[in-house]
Amino acid sequence: MAAIRFNGVSKVYADGTCAVEALDLEIGEGEFMVFVGPSGCGKTTALRMVAGLEQISGGEILIGERAVNDVSPKDRDIAMVFQNYALYPHMTVAQNLAFGLKLRSLGRAEIDRRVRDAAAALDLQDHLERKPKALSGGQRQRVALGRAIVREPAAFLMDEPLSNLDAALRVQTRAEILGLQKRLGTTTIYVTHDQVEAMTMGDRIAVMRRGVLQQLGTPEELYTRPANTFVATFIGSPAMNVLPAAALGIGPDSLLAGFRPEHVALGPAADGHFSFEATVEVVEYLGDERIAHLRLGERPLVAKLAVEQQLERGSTATFSVAPRSTIFFDARTGAASGAPV
Repeated sequence: MAAIRFNGVSKVYADGTCAVEALDLEIGEGEFMVFVGPSGCGKTTALRMVAGLEQISGGEILIGERAVNDVSPKDRDIAMVFQNYALYPHMTVAQNLAFGLKLRSLGRAEIDRRVRDAAAALDLQDHLERKPKALSGGQRQRVALGRAIVREPAAFLMDEPLSNLDAALRVQTRAEILGLQKRLGTTTIYVTHDQVEAMTMGDRIAVMRRGVLQQLGTPEELYTRPANTFVATFIGSPAMNVLPAAALGIGPDSLLAGFRPEHVALGPAADGHFSFEATVEVVEYLGDERIAHLRLGERPLVAKLAVEQQLERGSTATFSVAPRSTIFFDARTGAASGAPV
């Protein structure tokens, strides 16, 4: 395994589009780093530059202590896992796993050892003689992971590897990927647009928007101390409520107030809390909780309530929030203006 470092890395295409702008980021040995953001934010471009599949316009990428700007993809000691699996349909699972090793002219005994070890780690022992068309989507994804594992690389690069799986299988497979990465200890960059995936998998998360790194931190840091309104509303489900502080009567027009849905309480304000009246538009019953979609004047907001707290659609109710659960942002720039109060 090896550390990976971006030193002022940029990618500008021929038409002038800047996909990644001056990215400074270090990924530690054995770390599971997630790049997350909406489509077009630059996360996949950043990954492809590490792989050598995109040429760097500026800056430097290091894998270990070696600058790899001018190193060919095959010589970078990395292994990629793609969202479309990229398996050879005419080959068996065993042949798919062994193919890259044969190109590297490894001995038969070593190839067999690596294939057996990867198959055991991924519970593929009973499928080695099957071809991809005979496998489920989850099994095909495990073969794609196995093909990366047998390389025993310095780093894994994973580009939306779960996007073709259904919801239940995504949950299962992300747990398998995370458990496998922890056992192997291989440095990993994982790209996703799914913030829930990012929050549940990453040691740290790099949130990107329009080619610019917005915030780097642990899932807890991003959730409790977002750097700006973009991170605040992108991380977390349901998203953080962000409203003008003046509309809540707790600050000037120059500030926005942000608070998580789970911090909204039904009922009048307790000591030190602030309160507001809102109209109930929709209530979603989720078994163990209710999600209330509210409207304060023309502004939507969301409350996460206990299941026993029932609200009627179209009614008006009083809600309250503790100041310590509120984060203020500059209304002009969107930047957090200080720690939660």
